[in-house]
Amino acid sequence: MTASHRTAPHVPVLRLDPTGADHQGEAAQLRELGPVVQVILPGEVKAWAVTTHRLVSELVTSPAVSKDWHRWTALRTGQVPDDWPLTGMVKVTNMVTADGEDHHRLRRVVTQVLTPARVKTMRPQITALAHRLVHELPRHAHPDGAVDLREHLAYPLPMAVICDVIGIPDHHRPQMRHLVQSIFDSTAAPDEVLSTQHLIYALLDQVVDERRHTPGTDLVSALISVQNDSPDTLSTAELTGTLWLMISAGHETTLSLITNALRALLTHPDQLRLALNADTDIWPVIVEETLRWDAPIGNFLARYPTEDLRIGGVTIPAGDAVLAPYSATGRDTAQHGPTAGRFDITRPPTRHLAFGGGPHVCLGAPLARMEAAITLETLFTAYPGLSLAAPPESLVPVPSLISNSVQSLPARLDRPATTHFQGARP
Repeated sequence: MTASHRTAPHVPVLRLDPTGADHQGEAAQLRELGPVVQVILPGEVKAWAVTTHRLVSELVTSPAVSKDWHRWTALRTGQVPDDWPLTGMVKVTNMVTADGEDHHRLRRVVTQVLTPARVKTMRPQITALAHRLVHELPRHAHPDGAVDLREHLAYPLPMAVICDVIGIPDHHRPQMRHLVQSIFDSTAAPDEVLSTQHLIYALLDQVVDERRHTPGTDLVSALISVQNDSPDTLSTAELTGTLWLMISAGHETTLSLITNALRALLTHPDQLRLALNADTDIWPVIVEETLRWDAPIGNFLARYPTEDLRIGGVTIPAGDAVLAPYSATGRDTAQHGPTAGRFDITRPPTRHLAFGGGPHVCLGAPLARMEAAITLETLFTAYPGLSLAAPPESLVPVPSLISNSVQSLPARLDRPATTHFQGARP
């Protein structure tokens, strides 16, 4: 019997819903069950969840824990098949699944392109894009006056931004969106999983080939340059794997962050009034509270102990998979106080884990934060009377136990403000 199938009678077990129908309800269950819980993933795959902020912080910084999926016993021994619905989130070759010097090497290439200085210079471009998208919202209204803010604002803005950074031409972007949605879908059928894996790398190979002939200042060109100068420094699998990481993480996380922030404000009118009447730059504060209260990534796979790991009073065997449930840690009262379950933009700031932690903390976090804050400010400056156009309970979650958001967010724009678009700071 492998480590992934050893039983621990004193440890509670929770079967996670692959449809993601109730991330926060499931997160509450995890917290109630204890600091360490055995979880059952799609396909009867077993893993562990560490449910408190403190223990997840320890997990992500522990030198006895690896990110290399080759260390997962169940995957290495064939218990997790190639057509497993979450394979596209685990079985990849990039900085997220690398340790030590390999991780630093791969991360260094990206940080040379996505520098803090470059992110700062992108503010006017992102602001202009947000203005254009908000200005175009009325033309997307349905006959009942509702506009899907996810489809026409939260999606196109981060997709355009990250594709520009990476160097993805316009004609490839619709297929990129479809493929990203597919890898986050925990309910995907086996044939779709295999097809998606094939299409991802076929498309990325095409993008790389196009950029070899027309290099620019984007990430694709930078990676090609590194590979040309030192072929031993960056393999082809690492090049395409890095591109896929940046596309999927740079798009999906920010899309869900913006959607979740809009949903939080529209379902908490008292908090929206506070935001509209604030005499300080409240939008970055709202972004942080959203990240804590309704993290865009509900559960993150995976880490693998390199030796038997004692944590939270439980021994997790070497080679088992451990996930970080960010939906659970974001409302941990030990970290965020007795009102952790409340969305409150006046809350004193506390450290959250929505972008991970330790050496693998998300390097795109500053860009995502800036995109979300600009989008919120631009939209509510133009439409301070914005309101939800459907009952909150009718909003349908995306079918994923990884990604935490809703498939659409219908809203009524009301009349535009007289200071239309003048409030967003470039």
